[in-house]
Amino acid sequence: MNPERETPTPVTMRTAKPRYLVAAVLAIVPTLVAFSGCTKATEAPAAALLSIVQGNLQQAAAGTLLPTPVVLRVLASDGTPVAKVPVSFNVTQGGGSVDPATAMSDANGEVKAKWTLGPNSQVQTLSASAPGVEAITLSALGVLPGDLIIAQGNNQSAKASAALPVQIVLRVVGGNNVAIPGVTVALAITGGGGQVSPQSAVTNALGEVSVRWTLGPQVGMQTATVTAGTLGPVPLSATAM
Repeated sequence: MNPERETPTPVTMRTAKPRYLVAAVLAIVPTLVAFSGCTKATEAPAAALLSIVQGNLQQAAAGTLLPTPVVLRVLASDGTPVAKVPVSFNVTQGGGSVDPATAMSDANGEVKAKWTLGPNSQVQTLSASAPGVEAITLSALGVLPGDLIIAQGNNQSAKASAALPVQIVLRVVGGNNVAIPGVTVALAITGGGGQVSPQSAVTNALGEVSVRWTLGPQVGMQTATVTAGTLGPVPLSATAM
């Protein structure tokens, strides 16, 4: 007898479509979440304070631009820089000006301004403020003219009626030997005739003026004086041969 042939058990074929469907849904979920309105917008931190980065406690000749720009930083309460915050500057003592008067903080939370001191005061202050933030004050020292110096050209000699070989250089300085520009220096002949050219000039960035002294016809000592505002008179002398 032939053994009965066993009928193979049919294999149940399961479709893979549900797995693919789940995978597809999972793949598009991040895209859906990223759509506008699907996530809560992150609010920018609020400005809490102003910090001085540079430019405080400088000194320069009164009436001149400070050598270093003022830089401030807008910070949140956790110390994070805050951008797009308007910061306003206001000169509160000493006169002078600041440029710009208002600036918007950049990506680093910083604003920059140039501070020009007033012409007649030593104590100079600048206030900075931003919406919802306590104002801060910066200070600077305006150096006033303190001394008139003959830098070169005194006590020369030349032939009568001839120009001295070296120009006269006069310098106006303040405390700590700070050069004072923009000061009018005047000269006058007081003995021997002759002339100086120019008779008055304004000090340059080095606080200096240069003049040419032509001696008069009289042989011997010749003299002149120099003044600069309330400074002087300072005597000059030369010898005509």
